[in-house]
Amino acid sequence: MQYRPLGRTGLQVSAIALGTMTWGQQNSEAEAHAQLDAALGAGINLIDTAEMYPVPPRPDTQGLTERHIGSWLKKTGRRHDIVLATKATGPARQAGRPGHVRDGRLLFTRENLFEAVDLSLQRLQTDHIDLYQLHWPDRSTNMFGQLGYVHVRDEVPTPIEETLSALQELVQAGKVRHVAISNETPWGMGRFLHLAESRGLPRVASIQNPYSLLNRSFEIGLAEMAIREDVGLLAYSPLAFGVLSGKYLAGQRAEGARLSLFERFTRYSNDNTERAAYAYVSLFRRHGIDPAQGALAFVNSRDFVTSNIIGATTLAQLQSNIASIQLTLPQEVLDGIEAIHQRYPNPAP
Repeated sequence: MQYRPLGRTGLQVSAIALGTMTWGQQNSEAEAHAQLDAALGAGINLIDTAEMYPVPPRPDTQGLTERHIGSWLKKTGRRHDIVLATKATGPARQAGRPGHVRDGRLLFTRENLFEAVDLSLQRLQTDHIDLYQLHWPDRSTNMFGQLGYVHVRDEVPTPIEETLSALQELVQAGKVRHVAISNETPWGMGRFLHLAESRGLPRVASIQNPYSLLNRSFEIGLAEMAIREDVGLLAYSPLAFGVLSGKYLAGQRAEGARLSLFERFTRYSNDNTERAAYAYVSLFRRHGIDPAQGALAFVNSRDFVTSNIIGATTLAQLQSNIASIQLTLPQEVLDGIEAIHQRYPNPAP
């Protein structure tokens, strides 16, 4: 396993992180524990979760993912072996957001964030969170498949300074070690960094946004900031919900797979996404490379990526995905990737 600095925190985190959003929905508690054991055995130390998980978010399953991690921590006593990251759910300003979490108290105010942290700590059965992330911005902005920005003029989001001040209190109380952002824009990252520097507030350590061969939009605006400001990317959906493994090509729908079970992720099934996925899978297969490992190896190789968050529903998938850290893509394959990207730029944002 490779390890990389987590921003300016002094922590070193594994270049591959274990994502957990299937636990409590597609994976049982026992399967979650087995994945944790396997991941740590392979050298992974960054475990990423969220109070909202599992996904798709539902009132009857919310919090189960954190609970499964908490029961593993209690059973194994291995809290000191992991960098534990979780997220506070953002407000449900747009359709499809999970307004049921904490009965809708989701603005990033001091009161709401203190409640969110305390509930996560209880479920995780720990006394501190190493990396506390804001799952998405308090304000309306373009994310989750929305490319263009549409300004909502009468909206009153929680000021970022107020949110950072609350996070500072949580750090001072010892409940949170470091803070981070997720699904953010260049403007948002810039504001968080400016307020941290000018007001002496906590500096964000990382940004968790989607990044894959089918969605390289992070490279436009945010990649340079990530490198120059030491706020590296924790890349999520690096296989675009499994599309880049090739298992959905030609209309296939593997039993139990995420896109077979859930219809909400339509950005992964449009015509250009399917054409691009076919091109990438074919490129890897021509060179004798497992398509999923090839797609992950591309993400692993980006210099703005701190950690690549992989998820799996089986131990075989998990082990194969982890093995991508050993793969270096030859220049011929990298040239082929760029050629495909020129034909199908960011079909699944």
